[in-house]
Amino acid sequence: MYVGRFVVVGPDVGAYRVSSRSFPNREITAREDALTVGPTADAPETDNPYVSYNCLRVVETPTGETAAFGNGSHVDPIAEKLELGYPARDALAESLLALDYEKDDYNTPRIAATIDGAGEALIGTVRKDALLVETVEEPTLVATYEKDSPEAFGLEADGAEAAASEVYDLEFEHAVCAAGVARTEDGFETAIENGD
Repeated sequence: MYVGRFVVVGPDVGAYRVSSRSFPNREITAREDALTVGPTADAPETDNPYVSYNCLRVVETPTGETAAFGNGSHVDPIAEKLELGYPARDALAESLLALDYEKDDYNTPRIAATIDGAGEALIGTVRKDALLVETVEEPTLVATYEKDSPEAFGLEADGAEAAASEVYDLEFEHAVCAAGVARTEDGFETAIENGD
């Protein structure tokens, strides 16, 4: 099954995977304050605005660190609102609504999730027909296609590296790269899985 890009989030761990038929020549790189999806050195040039973006950021909020991750440029305004003290629910809802679903041939939904230092996790999506933001008590998945409403999902990973590897290896078609994040006693850890 091809579900496109997806996030999985639980109270302590989360992951984001790029799955792509159209732009498979991408990888995630670590920058100073973000994990960024972008083209590989051998990727053909494109002017598609949805190919490169920060997919995961850990930010300092008035109540401690929070991780925000998702499938596009909405990750930055979510992170910025969290830094300003917005509740995660509001940061997700306002940013997803403001940027709306992607205006491509497939009306691709935007998906995102947050985990805070206390273990509160939320997941959200904006589709052509809905805006959904939910608090999650167990690992939950939302994808851009086929599984575009949040649903319980059996993520077993207990660390960032394990989460990135686990979602990368899932049976869903056209895996490209993945990022993992986990809450630890010392803050958040992140990891990257770019396959071969």
